[in-house]
Amino acid sequence: MTNTEAGADEPRPCILIVDDAHENLRVLGDLLRPAYSVRVANSGARALEVADLDPVPALILLDIMMPGMDGYSVLRALKQSPRTQDIPVIFVTALDAAEEEEMGLSLGAVDYVTKPYKPALLLARVRSHLELKRARDRLADQNAFLDAEVRRRTAENERVKEVTLMALATLAEKRDNETGNHLRRTQAYITLLLERLKQKPRFAEALEDAALRDRIAQCAPLHDIGKVGIPDHILLKPGKLTPEEWTVMKTHAALGAEALREAVGRVRFARPDAPGEPFAFLETAAQMAESHHERWDGSGYPKGLRGDEIPLPGRLMALADVFDALISRRPYKEPMPLARAVAMIRDERGRHFDPDVVDAFVELVDQFAEVARHFADDEHPAAA
Repeated sequence: MTNTEAGADEPRPCILIVDDAHENLRVLGDLLRPAYSVRVANSGARALEVADLDPVPALILLDIMMPGMDGYSVLRALKQSPRTQDIPVIFVTALDAAEEEEMGLSLGAVDYVTKPYKPALLLARVRSHLELKRARDRLADQNAFLDAEVRRRTAENERVKEVTLMALATLAEKRDNETGNHLRRTQAYITLLLERLKQKPRFAEALEDAALRDRIAQCAPLHDIGKVGIPDHILLKPGKLTPEEWTVMKTHAALGAEALREAVGRVRFARPDAPGEPFAFLETAAQMAESHHERWDGSGYPKGLRGDEIPLPGRLMALADVFDALISRRPYKEPMPLARAVAMIRDERGRHFDPDVVDAFVELVDQFAEVARHFADDEHPAAA
């Protein structure tokens, strides 16, 4: 390859020649210098030092029979270093035995040239392997670019999803008497519970998947999305609801699940080739919206589910939602002191709440209190 072939602005490829015979270094150097930048090393140890210098050689011509460290040992060492493991190595040797060639190739050499070599043949092989390396490097660069682009777009989509999710949840919250940071607190509570429960034998297998844990936590802000369907005179009523009004209020759980599942159905109809992850996310959100008012003993709503019939996202939000409501100020009630709220949660173990979720909560009370302080509303009592 000439400079013209390489491009006038491109640096010449660097080739490292390794041979203990000075004459061989001179002959190969004279042959290669018109087209390439050449480095030389007269021992295996020196070859490893030179190969590690910048710029890393594009190709190495390596003699096998050298005193001390032979060519095979040099090649093994090159393959063990991340900086040099991808440099193509051509063995140049006086040996002419099939087993020697087979051994060199098995160690990772790309070619094998015997002495006395024909200059035209050697140059052709050097050129060929340099072209192959350039092609591999281009492919690696393209793959790295594509990987980075996929990560960038995935992160961008995640941010869009999170913003959209929070906007929808905030829309529901703005129509409610909930406090401003309720969504953030309940999401943080659930994240804490998930991390603790994954260590428990009963939940270890189900929560082993980090993506599932993330999905459950991300869905938390949508648990009350169904409240957008509740009339204002009921949703915003400052006093106690009548039995008829309470019946309407309880429909928010089913309304939220129906809305989310209807969204899934519409997208599936319009985009049957759409990836499944968004659907899994919305289904988890629908489970949480629908079941976070179910009770462990079967006395909850809307379906009266009992025990493990209640989806895990709903069981987690049931505790997180009640705890936050207890310690928060509302227009119709004063906040409850932390110790009393914890006692009430413990009393509902096995009745309102999954016993294991309550146990995890008790282990995490200090961290729950810290979350409440961090995302406190004005005059939030969580530190009490």
